[in-house]
Amino acid sequence: MSVDAGVGRVPATLEQVAARAGVSRSTVSRVVNGGDRVSPEALESVKRAISELNYVPNRAARSLASRQTQAIALVVPEDTTRFFGDPFFAAIVSGINQRLSRSEHMLNLIVASDDPGDKATTFLAGGNVDGALVVSHHTSDTYIDRISASVPVVFGGRPARERPDDYFVDVDNVAGGRVATEYLLSRGHRRIGMITGPLDMPAGIDRLTGFRDALAEGGIEPGPVGDGDFTARGGAAAMREILDRAAAGEPLPDALFVASDLMARGVLEVLARAGKRVPRDIAIIGFDDSPVATSVTPALTTIRQPSLEQGEAMADVLLARLAGLDPPRVTILPAELVVRQSA
Repeated sequence: MSVDAGVGRVPATLEQVAARAGVSRSTVSRVVNGGDRVSPEALESVKRAISELNYVPNRAARSLASRQTQAIALVVPEDTTRFFGDPFFAAIVSGINQRLSRSEHMLNLIVASDDPGDKATTFLAGGNVDGALVVSHHTSDTYIDRISASVPVVFGGRPARERPDDYFVDVDNVAGGRVATEYLLSRGHRRIGMITGPLDMPAGIDRLTGFRDALAEGGIEPGPVGDGDFTARGGAAAMREILDRAAAGEPLPDALFVASDLMARGVLEVLARAGKRVPRDIAIIGFDDSPVATSVTPALTTIRQPSLEQGEAMADVLLARLAGLDPPRVTILPAELVVRQSA
């Protein structure tokens, strides 16, 4: 009996692929599901057997047997304008997709700034996905707690309300804020202000903490601190407020740590209109090292956060959980300084 796939022929089975490749059934399963724990030799043998037998994974049958949907949700508690306008999200999605492309899971995107009718929660709890990745959450996003109680969740960033059993992949935002401020101090700046991200988000809080810690260790009082929202518009508004305070007699800072590149773009636009030269009159350092950093004038000195790698690591942790493995609950990725012209 032929095992070649085709009209009138019996499809090859996982066991037949294993026999042809000379490996165990579990090894074939790992290869088919995108697992990494396979030797190069075994991987090549399995791929060759799959090609020779025209093996096609029976997703529907496997889904029924395992009660898995082969779907993962990415939940972004933001509005669509923020999601599609911030390069951070593009990098995160790219990293997630890069990892899922080596598995059989598909990605479902849910962009919702709130869920008053529990529409997203009901969908996720209804057996439509195997797990969820949550990124850019705020303390007000209480529906995320209900999602966590329904399906396995991995957070991108430290959870707004951290619990002992949470899994998350974060960037070292405190260290990033510290490094940015220490760099400005090393350049001789002594009146250093900051434009923060939202302070109902751990990333906003942690970058402010790093800023304050570095100044305290240097014995320097913080300059003006403006509240932003990780958008260009928010950065511009905070910069205008700082300029207004300077016009009223408060000294203008000689340097600013701006907690995102998008906000820094807004800051640069306002400073240009006000006739302020960067970095001669005021040095600017951003955070992200997104494409924005090299599209503005002057190009931004910034803190690089590895967003693509973060997305990939988030997906990796969730897939490990779904496979019954024991991945680390907390993964912290490093942030690093990238020096350009703005500071």
